[in-house]
Amino acid sequence: MDAVTAPTVAHAAEPDAEMAARLRLSVMRVARLLRVHSGDEVSASQLSALSTLDRHGPTTLGELSANERVKPPTMTRVVASLEEMGLVTRTTDQRDRRVARVAITDAGRELLARTRSSKDAFLAARLSTLPDADRRALARAADALDRLLDGS
Repeated sequence: MDAVTAPTVAHAAEPDAEMAARLRLSVMRVARLLRVHSGDEVSASQLSALSTLDRHGPTTLGELSANERVKPPTMTRVVASLEEMGLVTRTTDQRDRRVARVAITDAGRELLARTRSSKDAFLAARLSTLPDADRRALARAADALDRLLDGS
């Protein structure tokens, strides 16, 4: 790479790096705000595991920990606490007795619905305070975020 090209490449990457930093911070702040307004019934890790079970159906602890990107001992603790609260059940696989399958219960689905409804209502109220142009921009940004995530 010659001296003329190097500054151009570095300069072109700066706006993306700055946007990435702003986006990361904004997404984290929105996530934190939604966690605060969702109540303290379960932790973020527990809620995420419930959502995964709701979306994918009964799964093994290993598959669940892989989906959640946590180590198996961490997922074992999360599932144990959810099981104590009656939000998931663990059953032994009929074909391989060493394998346990975890499934969300009706109570777990109800908690997810309540939490989602509460978060959606809170966010909808906040969105309603913004001008129409900002709401349209956020709708476009949500579409862009979906495309960004689809590339992962």
